[in-house]
Amino acid sequence: MMYYVYLLKDRFGKLYIGFTSNLKRRLKEHASGKFKYLSLRRPIKLIYYEAYLSKLDAKERERKLKKFKNIYAGLKSRLKNSLKMSKEKV
Repeated sequence: MMYYVYLLKDRFGKLYIGFTSNLKRRLKEHASGKFKYLSLRRPIKLIYYEAYLSKLDAKERERKLKKFKNIYAGLKSRLKNSLKMSKEKV
């Protein structure tokens, strides 16, 4: 089984970090408005994801991205061109 840490962009340009073991299903759930946080921010767009064999590694990566601003800023810096491209309407 694989585990995923993913980055979504909402219609207002805000980024959302999440963790799941089924990325395809989770994206459908976000798109359908199942989760309160993004339900009013739809549509959403997948910007980036990382895959892990270890659930613990994936959860730790998600935690660090959410907790430590410098790690999150580093990821955003690595994705600067992708984030620019995603400025188009979602």
